Amino acid sequence: MKRLRLALWPALVALVLFGTAAAAQANGHHKGKHHGHHGHHGRFVVVGPGDSIQAAVDAAKPGTTIVVKGTHSENVAITKDGISLIGFHAVLQPAATPTQNACFDPSQPGDVNGICVLGDVNFDTGTVNREVKNVTIKGFTIRGFSDSGIVAFGAHKATFAGNVAEDNDEYGITAFASTGTTIAFNRVSDAGEAGLYIGDSPKAHARVFRNEASNNLFGILIRNAEHGKVFGNSFHNNCVGAVVLADAPGPAGFFRFTGNRVRHNTKACAVSEDLDIPLSGIGIALSGATNVSIKGNLITDNVPSGETALSGGVVVASGDGGTAPTNNRVVKNVILRNQPDLFWDGTGTGNVFRRNACQTSTPPGLCS
Repeated sequence: MKRLRLALWPALVALVLFGTAAAAQANGHHKGKHHGHHGHHGRFVVVGPGDSIQAAVDAAKPGTTIVVKGTHSENVAITKDGISLIGFHAVLQPAATPTQNACFDPSQPGDVNGICVLGDVNFDTGTVNREVKNVTIKGFTIRGFSDSGIVAFGAHKATFAGNVAEDNDEYGITAFASTGTTIAFNRVSDAGEAGLYIGDSPKAHARVFRNEASNNLFGILIRNAEHGKVFGNSFHNNCVGAVVLADAPGPAGFFRFTGNRVRHNTKACAVSEDLDIPLSGIGIALSGATNVSIKGNLITDNVPSGETALSGGVVVASGDGGTAPTNNRVVKNVILRNQPDLFWDGTGTGNVFRRNACQTSTPPGLCS
């Protein structure tokens, strides 16, 4: 899995390319002592400090609930349906030597994920041959990984809830080529790129709610993905609170943003190896997006603290490939003390700015 590259505004992000992931499971893994119980709805296993989470996952039958206690230094891959990984004061951090598994290729040692949920995916073509279904990850603190804290590839109805993902180099919690993902009640911070990410999912039907994303490049990034709801979240102190990005490589839209607090996204992200332009002070950006509804949100105090290509409480602009934003609705929001409150580059058709409590806009008159 190669690193996401960020391109020129307004696209912000270029195509994600995936390398070949190793298919072999780790050999010689410390088995630990797993205490199993059978309940009415499946097997129940406890993994304590010093035990191996991966060994418990490998031994589990579909439908098993694995309760994890204590601090664990390992990287975990889940490829079976119905596995529930429940943390109880559980911390996951990188091992000194990552374990080769279905999600980690030793030839790319810089790309280590904390917990990876993986279906049968052809990474050369992006084809999902079979989705892994109904996997749940709850209650973990996952920090310090060189790729993502939690990532799904080819998952259906995965649930990531009540986790803390902090200080991971790429993403906090993300789902690629997945459907029906639920990301709820998590706290994500200090990701090198996006705290939350829905990507490469034309039929995402994702629900992202009651999360807090702070001190990331993007609070949430929706790229090459369609259909979903983003509600009741707090995106603050990022360079960009939220972005729906098309043209990198495909369409993005049909998402609804409601009841979110998008405030004080004033962090400055300078040009770097992964970012070709500086960014700061953007609340919500729609870049070549279509049929996105932004309604009933509080979007305030998104002002640049450093050099930036542009800024605004809500920014609507064409995508990198020239795709114009179409049929987006920005209505009934409180959008104040941004710079400006509303920005539109004038491209596209059917974009509506109506009944917002705002004061400044480019071009003038959008707040009327």
